[in-house]
Amino acid sequence: MNTDLVQHNATEHLARKRAAAKLGWYIHAAAYIAVNLLLAGVAASTGKHWAVFPALGWGLGLAIHGAVVFLLSGGAGLFDRLVQREREQLAQQGRGAAPLQRDPW
Repeated sequence: MNTDLVQHNATEHLARKRAAAKLGWYIHAAAYIAVNLLLAGVAASTGKHWAVFPALGWGLGLAIHGAVVFLLSGGAGLFDRLVQREREQLAQQGRGAAPLQRDPW
C-alpha cells in the first residue's frame, strides 16, 4: 500500500509539472498576441511596418518554447531518461557488479 502512495505522489507530481509547463506556454502565447497586436497598432498609426520584426523574433522563441513543451517532453523527457539510466546503473552496481562509488558531488 505504501508503494501505491509513492507511485501516486510521483504521478501527481509529474502531471502537475507537465500541466504547469503547458499553462506557461499558453500564458506566453497570450502575451505574444496582446503585445504584438499593440505593436501592430502603433506601427500602423505611424504608417510604418516595423512591428513585423519583433513579432518574428518573439514568434521564434514562442515556437521553440512550444516545441519543448508539447513535442520534446510529451513522453519521457531527456531528464527522465537520464534518471532512469542512472537508476539502472546503480541497481546493477548494487547486485555485485562493482562496489558503489562515493558521490563526487
